[in-house]
Amino acid sequence: MIENKQIIQNEERAVLVGLVHNQQTETQVREYLDELAFLAATAGATTEKIFIQKLQKPDSRTFVGKGKLEEIRLYVQSKGINLVIFDDELTGSQLGNINDALGVKTIDRSDLILDIFARRAKTAQAKVQVELAQYQYILPRLRGMWKHLERQGGGIGSRGPGETEIETDRRIVKDKISLLRKRLAEIDKQAITQRKERGTYIRVALVGYTNVGKSTLMTLLSKSEVFAENKLFATLDTTTRKVVYEQTPFLLSDTVGFIRKLPHHLVESFKSTLDEVREADCLLHVVDISHPAYEDQMGVVNKTLQEIGAFDKPILTIFNKMDLYEERTFDPWLDDEVKKELLNQLQHRWEHETNGSCVFISAIKRKNINELRDTILHKVKELYQLRYPYLTKFY
Repeated sequence: MIENKQIIQNEERAVLVGLVHNQQTETQVREYLDELAFLAATAGATTEKIFIQKLQKPDSRTFVGKGKLEEIRLYVQSKGINLVIFDDELTGSQLGNINDALGVKTIDRSDLILDIFARRAKTAQAKVQVELAQYQYILPRLRGMWKHLERQGGGIGSRGPGETEIETDRRIVKDKISLLRKRLAEIDKQAITQRKERGTYIRVALVGYTNVGKSTLMTLLSKSEVFAENKLFATLDTTTRKVVYEQTPFLLSDTVGFIRKLPHHLVESFKSTLDEVREADCLLHVVDISHPAYEDQMGVVNKTLQEIGAFDKPILTIFNKMDLYEERTFDPWLDDEVKKELLNQLQHRWEHETNGSCVFISAIKRKNINELRDTILHKVKELYQLRYPYLTKFY
């Protein structure tokens, strides 16, 4: 078995590359690159410089133009940079051409996310899911990859007459993908059995963009320690806890965070993990309202929920980090009455947008947590009454 790749090493110095083209504005690209820098930091790399180019469409050979590629090469060589990260997905031929031109390791956003997932995976299920996604990423890029795959299993000595190395590698990867899919199917069966054994409990799942505070909120609501840190994808494996509010029990799950430009093969590989979201009775959509692009992040989450068939469930939107929002939005000298009026306007707007199904909190400051618990309890009782009317003791 090929071990999970560790693309980023300690103290790697990176430059980031983004492209403004007919499908992406400069504002969007800069936001994406800020997020890419956060991804790089999560993986252990320091971003030294960001390069942006405007083109009608990506260059089919090198993604960016020859002049920009030469500019990147000169900077990389003069500053001792050892990693270049492109914000968009590169083809195998583009990777090969760029590596030849720059002479340093080059990866794209998908490869970076896969590396972070490989580091975060703890359970057998998550490890298999990540490895499957890695092989699916590798398969169409074999011809352009600068480092050959190690030979595994039936590779050495099994090459047929006239078969090239690249064809042998492709066959090895396809066989590995098939094997991993079978293994994942077995794990999925076990997970389905475990979910069935949970009985007639209402199931609630925390969803949201990555790094919005889901794990911190999970700890508060369930009164159990759940790993949380200020990095992207701090949670990879789904965590489920039994919670009881006023003699009413329910199951609360923390799930993997969503992100823009999440690789399709990664979503496919993690479908079984996302089953926790699909099978939930109610979703708690956690939003980092202090983030400048929080509405775009909400859109990404809603789109992902639609893709996995979970958008039609009852959803409570939880606007988290209100303390940071106030700190970043209001000047210190602003009158308290004016501040209160602006906050009321914000609240009324989103109450209208969500049909009253929203709460404004600060998980870190423990602000409005009791109101949140009461709202969740009310929703859970309603769901018990709807789904299990005979369990009158729970409502």
